[in-house]
Amino acid sequence: MINQTSDSPSPASASTAAGLSAGSSTSTSAKRLGSEAPSGGAAYADDAALLTHATVHRMAQAAHDAVDRLEQALGSGSERMMDWQQEYGDMARDRVRASPLAAVGIAFGVGIVFSKLFMR
Repeated sequence: MINQTSDSPSPASASTAAGLSAGSSTSTSAKRLGSEAPSGGAAYADDAALLTHATVHRMAQAAHDAVDRLEQALGSGSERMMDWQQEYGDMARDRVRASPLAAVGIAFGVGIVFSKLFMR
């Protein structure tokens, strides 16, 4: 029977923790776990927990980066849309000021067309 104490970390968990903190890849850590971990026991569970924690941390960081990129893309698209709205709004305002009677006639005609389309 093997006598293991839970107070001192095993060499496998110490090397895995050092490897994970240095930014090693998941596959390298998994290979190291398979070759150094005893068959079962607390040391293997600790190593698996460290590996899982590192993987979850990397996935969370990747998701955070993706959200940041999406936010930047939406922000630039929103700014572009606001610029277009301002530009076309100014153009429409200038046209209405140039010929107000034509603008009222066009608005009336469009209103009649929409009422005919949506009355059915």
